Amino acid sequence: MANYDDIRKRAKDALDTIADVSVEAYKLAEEKARVFAKKAKLNAAIANERALIRRLKVEIGGTYYNLHKDDAEEALQQNCDGITLSLDRIAAKLRELEELKNSNFCEEETEECAADCECKEESADTEHKEQ
Repeated sequence: MANYDDIRKRAKDALDTIADVSVEAYKLAEEKARVFAKKAKLNAAIANERALIRRLKVEIGGTYYNLHKDDAEEALQQNCDGITLSLDRIAAKLRELEELKNSNFCEEETEECAADCECKEESADTEHKEQ
């Protein structure tokens, strides 16, 4: 019987050790998860603040440009001139796009073209006149 009691005691000791290790592992995992969540929350808050700063800088730049595009400080005049040139190029390209949109010429027939222009009607009129 001593043998059975000895085995039973060793098994109980082993289970107690496993339980203790499991509890410690759980506590460690819980703490790591808590720290990870806190880090993620802090990183998200930092990213939000940085995005706000970028947006505010853009707004400040836009406001400055609108107020001082013709009389900017020397350090900023080149940037203001660059913005003005880009805006002029954009306006020119928009006019060119509008001209193309209003033209009746299409290089190739596409679904978009068929819906927007009169190419088919003109080519049909031309074919009809030729016959």
